[in-house]
Amino acid sequence: LDKARKHAQQSMDNAFAGPFVVKALHGPNAVEVELYGELEKKHPTFPVSLLKHYNESDAELFPLRKEIPEAEVPPLEESEEKKIHKILKDKKIRGEKDKLYLVRYRNPIHEDEWLPEKDIKDADKYLRRFKNSKHKD
Repeated sequence: LDKARKHAQQSMDNAFAGPFVVKALHGPNAVEVELYGELEKKHPTFPVSLLKHYNESDAELFPLRKEIPEAEVPPLEESEEKKIHKILKDKKIRGEKDKLYLVRYRNPIHEDEWLPEKDIKDADKYLRRFKNSKHKD
């Protein structure tokens, strides 16, 4: 009887963890999320089929619902220096001598942006990686 009760309790426990901040989309079928706590060492990319929209629990509508402690979401630092993660693309502007490079930042709060080489800190390192990745394709 204890096994049956334990199994029933496990099947009624929350099957979802989160909420998590979505860092990036990887095509139409996968997302990369910001993991924290004991999940931090897990691979952060998941198929979208495993995602569920987060709805806050309403104690008035569901007074008997067991309150699940909110996971602590690490704050995204707006003031954090824009550290480049990688260069995604390059493009040549007609009539211009220099190329522009689409850079992705480490902090997901910063949008990808087009920059000239002179505005990219450690440009040599990032351009070398970008050119090597283009040749592998």
